[in-house]
Amino acid sequence: MTDIIERITDHITEEALATGELAPYVTPLPVPPVLRPESGDVLRETEIALRPTWVRLHPQLPPTLMWGYEGQVPGPTIEVRRGQRVRIAWTNRIPKGSEYPVTAVEVPVRAPGTAPATTEPGREGVEPDKNVAALPAWSVTHLHGAQTGGGNDGWADNAVSSGDAQLAEYPNDHQAVQWWYHDHAMNITRWNVHTGLYGTYLVRDDEEDALHLPRGEREIPLLLADRNLDTDEDGRLNGRLLHKTVRIVDEHPETGKPVSLPFSGPYATVNGRIWPYADVDAAWYRFRLVNASNARIYNLVLVDEDNNPVPGVVHQIGSDGGLLPRPVPIDFTGDLPVLSAAPAERFDLLVDFRALAGRTLRLVNKGRGQAPGVPDPVNDVRYPEVMEFRVRDHCEEDTFELPEVLSGSFRPLTHDTGHGHRLIVLTAPGTKGGGGHLEIWEMTEVKDPGEIQVPTDGVIQLTGEDGTTRTYRRTARAFNDALGFTIAEGSHEQWSFLNLAPPPVVHPMHIHLADFQLLGRDAYDVSGFDPAIGGTVKPIRFNPDTRVPLAPNERGHKDVFQVPGNQMLRVMGRFDGAYGRFMYHCHLLEHEDMGMMRPFVVLPEEALKFDHGTGHGGHDGHTG
Repeated sequence: MTDIIERITDHITEEALATGELAPYVTPLPVPPVLRPESGDVLRETEIALRPTWVRLHPQLPPTLMWGYEGQVPGPTIEVRRGQRVRIAWTNRIPKGSEYPVTAVEVPVRAPGTAPATTEPGREGVEPDKNVAALPAWSVTHLHGAQTGGGNDGWADNAVSSGDAQLAEYPNDHQAVQWWYHDHAMNITRWNVHTGLYGTYLVRDDEEDALHLPRGEREIPLLLADRNLDTDEDGRLNGRLLHKTVRIVDEHPETGKPVSLPFSGPYATVNGRIWPYADVDAAWYRFRLVNASNARIYNLVLVDEDNNPVPGVVHQIGSDGGLLPRPVPIDFTGDLPVLSAAPAERFDLLVDFRALAGRTLRLVNKGRGQAPGVPDPVNDVRYPEVMEFRVRDHCEEDTFELPEVLSGSFRPLTHDTGHGHRLIVLTAPGTKGGGGHLEIWEMTEVKDPGEIQVPTDGVIQLTGEDGTTRTYRRTARAFNDALGFTIAEGSHEQWSFLNLAPPPVVHPMHIHLADFQLLGRDAYDVSGFDPAIGGTVKPIRFNPDTRVPLAPNERGHKDVFQVPGNQMLRVMGRFDGAYGRFMYHCHLLEHEDMGMMRPFVVLPEEALKFDHGTGHGGHDGHTG
């Protein structure tokens, strides 16, 4: 009998390797081990090593070469108590001269209305990028969300090579939260993260403990990341990681270099496995979900055996910065028809399986043009599968009750809070001077608009909700431009992100160091911006006819915010707890690597009084 099973398995594997069709839900969901630095009042030191490893992404695939923290993909879950100061030596133990685990290609764009090349495995005859293949083991780790000094934050240029260590200290003086850690090396973050360099980090506190939320085996991290795989000369899957992007411009006239779209892959991995399954009790579970993908925004739906959405069992209790004030039901109808998860966003979810004993449920990615669970290759969802939950028939009684109020310590911010303003413009495709790439523009209000000719490159006029038209000039557009924002520690600021690109372009913007709250989303008519000029020919106008309400699960602490095209997002946060030089950027890793990243500095307010008068940036506000 064993021989028969082995022959059947070998046959399935051969067929899968030849066709690229892997069977879903055949491998159990792995749970990363938990690393808990010793408790106590004194500083605790821990080494976490980056090492090569071989990972079986799917039983029907050969092992895949990857890099992982402690040789694991994803890395171990680090768990600490609030106020437990930890120092980590992120040590690069990847041997010098190691093979780089990622094959990178850019393939031609296909005709409109057809499935993009990114939905399929294989290089399509395109030669791999030799410059990517030659990359060394050069990495720096960023603890995403942490309030820590600039020297500990994982500055992108401060990556270390084989044999060296990056020393970082984390005070962990933060409410209970899920952060996550990942590579942040300058220019190559998209490939380094793709190798497997990511993991999750949990801070616990007394307020969270008092809720008696599901713990132990019923609290499970779900690290979601899409991947593609290469094929051999016979078209058979060989298991090698493939960073396959679509080239939309072969040679841009400004730079002479090609322009490609961000990465998206056909295969969803959860905790480092393609389409796994989890056996669960008929009980409450807590899932700590993070989208660790390079660029894919997942629209997640929980469906039953017939692909019908399952309402009433999923509740979001926390987001990027910790617990929400109250639970938010995710019913996959009405205001929340999907759980939209952009790269780096986190979701603290409670799922009630008690009434679903013996059932099978599936978490799927919904395409724009099809029902949940149905393939939508034209919209880059060839495989909607993400993972499966198999609910056991019997379970001891679960007495947990969903709290009505989660965080009594949560305090909403309003526009009445004293604050400064920043206006950041996210450019449209084809904008003059951008080399074909989208950019971050820092803007400063012009006090006397008559001094500036309109239209002109880098000048934007904006008519807000109050009907007043203001003029702004660009002060920075590239990472290495002069420092634009200097911020007093402890101060509140409102940052307004205006996306000039048309839908469906969405930028998940991330600001290091601070927690923010969303104040509002406003629709704008951006047709007055002329990319060929690089400025406005008529003012960009607030659109009163299109109201964009905040989603219920956006009303907590966040550090990643989705900014759709034709929209301005207003957020407010307090820059407290640390000093130094930090970054903000688009968390589509290809956009970040290609220039959508800028620095800012946080100084003591007392020291800022002696500043030379440059680098403050900002404007007088009135953007919402």
